[in-house]
Parts: sequence; structure tokens; C-alpha cells
Amino acid sequence: MRADIVSGGVFPDYELNDHIGKRRKLSDLQSIYPMVLVLSRGSYCPKDRRQAEGLLQLHREMGVGYCRMVTISTDAIAETREYRSGVGAHWTFLADPRRIVQKDLDIAEYTDPVHNPMIPHVIVLEPKLIVHKVYNGYWFFGRPTVEELRQDLRAVCMKCFADWDITRPELRKAWSEGRKELFFPYGQTFAQTLGDE
Repeated sequence: MRADIVSGGVFPDYELNDHIGKRRKLSDLQSIYPMVLVLSRGSYCPKDRRQAEGLLQLHREMGVGYCRMVTISTDAIAETREYRSGVGAHWTFLADPRRIVQKDLDIAEYTDPVHNPMIPHVIVLEPKLIVHKVYNGYWFFGRPTVEELRQDLRAVCMKCFADWDITRPELRKAWSEGRKELFFPYGQTFAQTLGDE
């Protein structure tokens, strides 16, 4: 992995086609939320399919917890769509058959010249694509468990959501004074926060 992709660094704002062929930027998909980014070998890999199946329940929790998930694979759009559908996922999958991410991050899985995938990683991102944590998933058990991701998301949310602890007296005072910008959705309408997942 590129040397600058570490905690506190900023992850590149890649723009790729999603599972239906629409151009999407990571920053637009993330909006103001924490995000789990899965860099996948692709649909051919049973480990990646099993990982995606395991993330299904977490994704449902992330929806109510105001967090996002995105998967990027080296598959073409048709394979990406089949991969997403085949595991029953409802989050955005991005197709990178030209291996832009793989090359830019220097994560070519050189032990598999047949498929030429990227080494699987999971990156937990704070808002504004700030790297919180990076997991190397070359070996399946190097990938984070659902519980590890919950803990990571808790830490990111505690850091990023100004109203995480609404029992603080200064927040109660702000609310009574009508200063709603300190409370989710932070001066936006709920419609504005929904974005285009």
C-alpha cells in the first residue's frame, strides 16, 4: 500500500463507474459520513464473496448509524453488478477493470497474474476521506470482523459527530438557545444528508 495511506492521511477521491454504469466519486458517496471502503479482488474470489455476505448485517446497522459502505473491485461493470446481486448487497459497488486504484495504491496482487487483482484491503474512513484504519486482507483472517468494524465506526462517530454525547451541558444549552447546527443533520435538511448512495 502506498506510504501515505495511513491513519490521518487522506484517501484518494477516485471516480469510477458503479454497478449500473453511473460515474461516482468516493467523496460524493461518503457525503458527511464515516465510511467503510472494501477493496476487493472481485466476484471470482470465494473469500471476497464470503466477506461481502458477512457485511450484509453490518450494512443494515450502518444505515441507521449514519455510515456508508462502498466496495471497489477490478471486475467489469457486468461482473460487478452480478457480484453485488449475488451476495445480496445493497451498498454501492464500483468497477475498476482498468485497475486505476490497484496501480495508484501499489496493491497489485503479484501472486495472481491470471486475474491480476488488487490485494484486498478494508479502509475505515472518517468524513472527508480521512483514513482512520487500514486492514490488509490478503489472508482472509487479516480482514476485520464485523465487531472490529463496529468498534472502528464507534471511534470515528465519537470523534466526528459533535452531538455524540448529548448529555453534555453545553449541548443542552445550545439546543435551548436554538443553535441546531450542533445537532445532526448539522444545519442541513434530512433530504440533503441522504445523498445518492
